[in-house]
Amino acid sequence: MAVTESVAEGAHGGARAVHEGILRRQSARESAARTYARALPIVPVRARGLTIEGADGRRYLDCLSGAGTLALGHNHPVVLEAIRRVLESGAPLSVLDLATPVKDAFITELFRTLPPGLADRARVQFCGPAGTDAVEAAFKLVRAATGRTGMLAFTGAYHGMTSGALAASGGAGDVRVARLPYPQDYRCPFGVGGPPGAELAARWTESLLDDPKSGVPLPAGMILEPVQGEGGVIPAPDDWLRRMRQITADRSVPLIADEIQTGVGRTGAFWGVGHSGVTPDVMVLSKAIGGSLPLAVVVYRDDLDVWQPGAHAGTFRGNQLAMAAGTATLAHVRENGLAERAAALGSRMLSQLRGLQTDFPCVGDVRGRGLMIGVELVDPEGEATGPGETPSADGHHATTSGLEPTRTPRPAAPELAAAVQRECLDRGLIVELGGRHDSVVRLLPPLTISDEQAAAVLDRLADAVAAATRHQQDRGRRQSRPGGPAQGTG
Repeated sequence: MAVTESVAEGAHGGARAVHEGILRRQSARESAARTYARALPIVPVRARGLTIEGADGRRYLDCLSGAGTLALGHNHPVVLEAIRRVLESGAPLSVLDLATPVKDAFITELFRTLPPGLADRARVQFCGPAGTDAVEAAFKLVRAATGRTGMLAFTGAYHGMTSGALAASGGAGDVRVARLPYPQDYRCPFGVGGPPGAELAARWTESLLDDPKSGVPLPAGMILEPVQGEGGVIPAPDDWLRRMRQITADRSVPLIADEIQTGVGRTGAFWGVGHSGVTPDVMVLSKAIGGSLPLAVVVYRDDLDVWQPGAHAGTFRGNQLAMAAGTATLAHVRENGLAERAAALGSRMLSQLRGLQTDFPCVGDVRGRGLMIGVELVDPEGEATGPGETPSADGHHATTSGLEPTRTPRPAAPELAAAVQRECLDRGLIVELGGRHDSVVRLLPPLTISDEQAAAVLDRLADAVAAATRHQQDRGRRQSRPGGPAQGTG
């Protein structure tokens, strides 16, 4: 028995050494720009569905899913079989923009899923392998089609990491894009939330476009996310999205829907715009459409197709393995009703997570759509008021606008969110952070997650929030004691 235990301990120690060695070399050799590796110090070696196994032998439930790339989870059988068929067929793996049976099958399946009114007159452009490449292509497209240059985007947006995409994202430093308010309830820019807040956001947009002295000429296009992901998991109100469609259509401004993260069933509809019934002029697609492999496309109305040959290109736009994996993924989601499944399960998960608001005052808001879920952590002791707001004893505020009041948001708690992420990892749960101050814990599980796995995710997250809150309170008590750490000599 002792020998067996000794062997097991030795094997575990060896695995731990391999794990630590790889992380140490990564830190020494990779760019300082790396992100996920800092908050998630794991070394994945095997994965299936929701589960990842690390080099140290630990197992994790993965609710990051490649930032939403893995609609079917890791190594789904239909994806592996599609890739295997291409590999065994002897077909070329990269063909630039030449026509192939694999590509033809992908486009056919993709067009089958597009919003009504677009599929029957759509064109598709294959771009470089990342979503940001599709965003850049969409900007070039609408500028060429309209002869205009400016773009409209929204506060809190995220569209990628290349220069044009960054300029349209919420963190832009060198602003070249007109920024519009994105409606939300918890941190409404107008301090009212709900339908009144969305109405004010729409009116602001109309005023900006119609006022000859607004300083914003008629733009080449408007880009928006049906649900802001990196911005903090903020779903666009359906009525507001319909207003944006009408406003842009009335002024001949192409509407670009960024469905890179919201697409392929993620929000409970096959495409995020499906909830509102909106048909955009342009859709930028990536992540899940490649079935876990790099693929990005722009789909747009045929009357915008004014490009000259070679106006947009990319060496890796002919990735046959990604197209085969994407076809299998799109078909599996469509044929098995996984978008509807995401809507139902996501609604149950949101309902259960809202119970955390009763148990933990640090949970300021729970929101999302389908299996795109966010839990915003706040400082419950902090004061927070905005323009036109007057705090009241019941935690609500009155507004000088005369519109209905909403909850007063408390200050964001990014350190607590980071602590919750660490506690989740300790419990075998991988989550992402997002939002304006990285204070939103994000869940992006695969659409194939089971009810039992969803329950395990929620249990581990609730336990992590409890542990992080407890540790924060203990730390506060220690620091408040006379002669505590703050007064020590070290």
